Amino acid sequence: MTEPPVKNLREELDNRATPTVGLWNRLEGRPRTVDFERALRAEVRDPLWLLTRQWQLGEFRGTDGGSPVTATYSVATAAPSRFRPAGGTAEALPADRPLETLAERRAVPFAFGADRISYDLRLAIGRRWMKLLGQNLILNILSLNVRQKYIARYPIALPDPAADGDSPRVAHPEVWSTLQAVSGRRMDGYEFYRHLKAGGLAHDGISGLLGLHHAELVRLGKKLVAWFDTLIDQPAQDAARHTANATWDPRRLEHRFTVAAAVPGGTGEKALTVQEYPGGTLDWHAFSIDPGPPVGGTAPTSTAFHRTVFPAPVRFSGMPLPRWWALEDGRTNFAAVRPDSTDLARLIFLEFALVYSNDWYQLPCDLPAGTLAQIQGLAVTDVFGQKRWITPAGSGSDADWQRWSMFTLDTIGDEDVAADTGLLLPPSVPKVAEGPVLEEVALIRDESANMVWGVEQTVRTATGEARRGAEIAAELLAHRLRLRPPPTPPAPAAPVAYEAMNSVPDNWIPFIPVHVPGQNRDVQLQRAAMPGVVDGRPVRPRTALLREGFDQGRPYYVNEEEVPQSGTRITVSYNRTRWRDGRVAVWLSARRGTGRGEGSSGLAFDFLVDTQPPPGG
Repeated sequence: MTEPPVKNLREELDNRATPTVGLWNRLEGRPRTVDFERALRAEVRDPLWLLTRQWQLGEFRGTDGGSPVTATYSVATAAPSRFRPAGGTAEALPADRPLETLAERRAVPFAFGADRISYDLRLAIGRRWMKLLGQNLILNILSLNVRQKYIARYPIALPDPAADGDSPRVAHPEVWSTLQAVSGRRMDGYEFYRHLKAGGLAHDGISGLLGLHHAELVRLGKKLVAWFDTLIDQPAQDAARHTANATWDPRRLEHRFTVAAAVPGGTGEKALTVQEYPGGTLDWHAFSIDPGPPVGGTAPTSTAFHRTVFPAPVRFSGMPLPRWWALEDGRTNFAAVRPDSTDLARLIFLEFALVYSNDWYQLPCDLPAGTLAQIQGLAVTDVFGQKRWITPAGSGSDADWQRWSMFTLDTIGDEDVAADTGLLLPPSVPKVAEGPVLEEVALIRDESANMVWGVEQTVRTATGEARRGAEIAAELLAHRLRLRPPPTPPAPAAPVAYEAMNSVPDNWIPFIPVHVPGQNRDVQLQRAAMPGVVDGRPVRPRTALLREGFDQGRPYYVNEEEVPQSGTRITVSYNRTRWRDGRVAVWLSARRGTGRGEGSSGLAFDFLVDTQPPPGG
């Protein structure tokens, strides 16, 4: 049975009445030779075929739209002026440093409990003070005598090799040799700095000075404090050295803070909260609109400017050209991109590049870093003289999943609120130089022991150098065993012996699952301690990351979801960058990264060990 003939092809195609009717828009030549040299020359022999090809591609199809000629827009801007750490108090956002310094900075540890550390900075502050004394003309005559008095007033004590409490400073050769070299020859500058910060005078405890010397020493003391305060940017601390405005959340292992600015072109305040910032690159996508309580104290300053510009078509390498015989730039080959069916980002990028790229225009608008901008209006004039008012594409409900926008901020919460169409350029820098890693902790899951371990892979020594945590733990254990050798075990009475538990390296700090009363979480990870091999006392962490609350006697908890199966890696290092005025900013920060999977500590309970040597051993 054959299909009836189609009487009106146009009507059949328009109404789609006969689905079997085929439609082809691809023309291919049928080569009759193996030599394509003549065909590649693209000789023009049939102008009618070329016109037909242009008609097929729609080059003769007219549209009622005109190309834009000019665009006039009005932009209102406001600068963020307030800063508040999560759970902290609000303060002014300084304009003389990048936002990364306030968002990442942490206090430099100078002591772990009663043990003094960071001797490199202690000596640097003391050397700076001695230099100030040597440069002063009034004190130059008494320089040598005054220096010795300050060294005696703020000494660097020499550890006792026979004392177990001084083992952290004696067990490591580089630390022990450094302290031997500087003890009695250099002053502890940090203790002097703390004395000045607490309101003390530079000449307190220094005898044999006249009133003229007192006034000069007070002036130099203020100069020393100002020098160190600007050397390393640190959060404020109280008298007990508790950090007051640090953004690091030890439970979540990330930075959390809020900045606030005046509403551009309006009244009130707009709070921008960073909920999960691991450290590193701080850009607009880390912020969200916070509809919660206002930060307060925001300066009600907002400016606006108007500008008329010429739109320019978007151009990029490898962009498809609209004409038939125009050849694209071969340096970019979009055909080589092989996206998967679930790779939405690449699929959207290819669709834009190959289909809609010639539909976009760009307008110049220069904004400085540290700006919250809002487009008040945009009018476009085309080649026919018609003016069109352009509305934001991302307007509407913030919860509308079909809403399309770029470079806009989401709103925290599930309430149905209007979407924010502003643009945030945070006061950050494009590049930050990261120093060597001083501390590195890997939080890993140990399914065999059913717990989480905080492995101190890199530990900072008392003199500031970074070394492997396993080496530091082994050296300290060997030194303590030399001081307190274990008793000789009795002769075995059986070929096997029972052991309740074996030991793990001292740089493995356990975290056990617990339920905290009053918390809505079923399980949290609490820092615990393994018994020491020498005396059975709990092993203390050697990194500031895992000593959270240890010196104050407070427990330390980590949310269970923060340690996935792949683990979590946290590092501490110094960062350095320059602000736009050339000022150098240095701060100590923590960064979080992805771990390297699970691990095994080898911890075992209730097992038998052989007490007899093997035959022939």
